[in-house]
Amino acid sequence: MMRKKNMSHDVKTISNFNLEQYLGIWYEIARLPMKHQPEDSTDISAAYSLNENGTVRVQNRCLDGAGKLDESIGEATIVDAEHGKLEVSFLPEGLRWVPFTKGDYWILKLDDNYETALVGEPNMKYLWLLHRKPTLDEATKQEYLAYAKSLGYDLSDLIHTVHTGKPTA
Repeated sequence: MMRKKNMSHDVKTISNFNLEQYLGIWYEIARLPMKHQPEDSTDISAAYSLNENGTVRVQNRCLDGAGKLDESIGEATIVDAEHGKLEVSFLPEGLRWVPFTKGDYWILKLDDNYETALVGEPNMKYLWLLHRKPTLDEATKQEYLAYAKSLGYDLSDLIHTVHTGKPTA
């Protein structure tokens, strides 16, 4: 089944988003494929911290297929603070002003303790299931994935991220 590539959907996001509570380290539990993220990457994590100018520093780390550390630093800007809508760019700092170079990062589901998050975007091409620890119990994982399906996400190509326990920090 093909995912609709350029069709924007009315995707519902969360309410009462608290950026300060969201900051910190998140581990990728599952994702839809992305051309810039090889499928054999393991130990994927993202660290979010506040920059002095109010933007969010995004530090993505993983181990590539050969077990070597791969890191990408980006910047997120708040689009709608109340509803957890951000835009993220991983271009070099001097090019982040270029239009159409930012990706939507919308928080679709988030537990009250900010331990598990489902993140996507309105074209339904990208989806991430994140958790504060490298493992997530199966019931919670299935609850979040069922919610993604209820929004219209096609999960037939879902990649379940492997965490080997090797350090990426």
